[in-house]
Amino acid sequence: MHLPSYLTQSDAVKTRFDQLKSREVILEVKDLTKVYKTAKGETLALKNVNFKTHRREFVCVIGASGCGKSTLIRILAGLEPHTSGEVLLDNKPVKGPGRDRGMVFQGYTLFPWLSVRKNVMFGLQMNNIGREEAEREADLWLELVGLDKFAHAYPHELSGGMKQRVAIARALVNQPRILLMDEPFGALDAQTRAKMQAHLLEIWRNIDITILFITHDLDEAIYLADRILVLKAHPGEVQELIEVPVSRPRSAMQFNSPEFIATKARLEALIHPPKEHEETEIPIQQRMIRFVNVQDNVE
Repeated sequence: MHLPSYLTQSDAVKTRFDQLKSREVILEVKDLTKVYKTAKGETLALKNVNFKTHRREFVCVIGASGCGKSTLIRILAGLEPHTSGEVLLDNKPVKGPGRDRGMVFQGYTLFPWLSVRKNVMFGLQMNNIGREEAEREADLWLELVGLDKFAHAYPHELSGGMKQRVAIARALVNQPRILLMDEPFGALDAQTRAKMQAHLLEIWRNIDITILFITHDLDEAIYLADRILVLKAHPGEVQELIEVPVSRPRSAMQFNSPEFIATKARLEALIHPPKEHEETEIPIQQRMIRFVNVQDNVE
């Protein structure tokens, strides 16, 4: 883990990363490759992806559209097989879904016919946990995400942010080693999204959980992450692994800090590099087509 030369680390940030490196590795991805076979031939989605995630680390994954971010996290969750390479969780191969991984999707995946409490209880009961114990555990996690007063409500009675908080509680109630999140706040409005980001950081600070978070939002990645994994597109492969030099605890005030701005500039340069041969831009007047006869002059 090396910080790019365009940034410097404060003593506090350097100490944080030194401590992070000393923790055990929870997740290790080795030479991960994914090939899709279609009627038109083979498509290489991921190519030789390598990285490690340490205990209680918060890692964000970003990249241009189509770079394989969601494919990667589905493989890590055991929801999709990989073609070659290894995915190790606590040094054990990932061969399918398991309680050691929690998953939160972008869409609202709650069961609409179950109450909030029963949605959170569902995974526990599937693992043969008794009803009374499942209720106690569900109530504890609902209190953690601030929804204990809505235990008996149904998903249709909740806002988007509240639904995702239930989804987070449902993912965490099994006490997984790692929480995998695939653009979980992408469908939320800006204000709710900001609240959910702050809420997620608070949860992460208070429990022993490692988070791997997929996002397309650069501000979100910098605000949340210890490190940011940048994927190239077509095929997806590791372009750079960046240590975020913004001190913790994070706040909205840091969005205008030199460290935040410089990190965002670097990410934008990686994801949207300038083209060597830019095509000549066609004047907008030549690209517009008038479909109807407009009588009024509005210029």
